[in-house]
Amino acid sequence: MAELARGEFIDRRENVLLVGNPGTGKSHLAIALSAAACARGYRVRFFRVTELVTLLIEARDERSLLGLRARLAKLDLLVLDELGYVPASKVGAELLFDVISTAYERTSLMVTTNLPFDHWTEVLGSERLTGATLDRLTHRCQIIETKGESYRLRDAKARIRKQGPSREAAPPGSGADAPRALEGGPRTR
Repeated sequence: MAELARGEFIDRRENVLLVGNPGTGKSHLAIALSAAACARGYRVRFFRVTELVTLLIEARDERSLLGLRARLAKLDLLVLDELGYVPASKVGAELLFDVISTAYERTSLMVTTNLPFDHWTEVLGSERLTGATLDRLTHRCQIIETKGESYRLRDAKARIRKQGPSREAAPPGSGADAPRALEGGPRTR
């Protein structure tokens, strides 16, 4: 991790893939490594994949795609967060592939995903496009697998244990067990 924080992978134009279940710290690691790269003077941009795909489609529709691609090409590190949560349209997947292909061996990419590689066709649509994308991403790449229980789920369980039961059991039908939409004041519209 220290080598990644020093940005040596960026100097070598290598990629980093952070793979694991939701809530295991992939995005946090990507943010921390991005911030460290910025502090070292690297040009970095962080996108959720869905945001970047939307931006690419809008730029294509507005005939400003070449300008966006040129701005992305000037980066030292492009971070693509949350690949795999939402399937991309055919056009979106092709535009995303174009960004990844253009970055190949020129700009380091950092990708976070909850999907194993054999499920990437669910996002990118075709086996051909998925194969070409993985080929470019995984060549000269460090793959880091995050494991364990979701920290959000673990935190929620701890809060529930700490709070304990919210009120004592009331007899059934007494109304005390009914959900209260608003307590402590009149209802207004």
